[in-house]
Amino acid sequence: MREGCAVHLPASEYSRFTLEEASMLTRRLLLVLCACVLLPVTTASAADKKTRILFVTQSKGFVHSSVKRGDSLSVAEIALTQLGEKTGQFEVDCTQDCAADFTKENLQKYDIVAFYTTGELPIPDDAKDYFFKVWLKEKGHGVLGFHSAMDTLDKYEPYWDMIGGSFLSHPWTSGTQVTLTNYEPENPLTAPFGKDFTLKEEIYMYRHWQPEKVHVLLSLDYAKSPTKNPVPTELGYHVPVCWIKNYGEGRVYCNNLGHNETSWTNQAYLDSITAAVKWIRGDFDVDATPNPQVSTEAEAKAKADFEAHGFTSKK
Repeated sequence: MREGCAVHLPASEYSRFTLEEASMLTRRLLLVLCACVLLPVTTASAADKKTRILFVTQSKGFVHSSVKRGDSLSVAEIALTQLGEKTGQFEVDCTQDCAADFTKENLQKYDIVAFYTTGELPIPDDAKDYFFKVWLKEKGHGVLGFHSAMDTLDKYEPYWDMIGGSFLSHPWTSGTQVTLTNYEPENPLTAPFGKDFTLKEEIYMYRHWQPEKVHVLLSLDYAKSPTKNPVPTELGYHVPVCWIKNYGEGRVYCNNLGHNETSWTNQAYLDSITAAVKWIRGDFDVDATPNPQVSTEAEAKAKADFEAHGFTSKK
């Protein structure tokens, strides 16, 4: 019997009723009991179930200061963990040991995998296969890609095809002030940045960039982001910074920001991450249809700004 549904009547009370009345009362009691059995039970744990994130911060190439551990977790790991605690939206487990923790069995505990990584991660082959062919395609699952997630597994096509591109160069280094153009300032994922957003950050350019597979949300504005470093233009001028895509029924959110430790205290960046978690788990929908026309228009503008503002090409 479910708690709160038990109904009791002392035997002595039945003597007050006729046989017919007692029979009617019994039928009524049975109806009450059946209703109690059929009522759905909503527990606090089910209603308040938090999204679980596996935050992978292993570096097999350059080790960024934001994910470099000392006596405790790194800056990025602490920031994402505290963000989950503050918002009450998610819980984070951090790992720098893919061989042990990025396994088929362990992935089944998580809703989202976040990458802030470099190089050829030692992920077991069976886990790679499961991750891309099964896990990531399931509804409610997704990937958060931060900064050098796009400098990871660049020899493994399923990964760079999923994440959206591979590191080519970063003419805009960590001390450079850059301005980003927000194509969808009303989109919950990028609304925190406003129409234009300025900060000091290291910004990547990419190879393997496929505009026909992604929905671009933020790009670098050349006219407002001068750099004295030469820019490699052999693969194009457009510099995407944030984009999303559907992956089966799963969802992918990528944001180049996060190189600088200060980015992990930037409220707009943190609010965007929180919104991305909610989007991945299905709290709201946004259009993730590829928008290659945005990249086409951004390419033309970037080239014109490059030529008008004294940038030099990398030879």
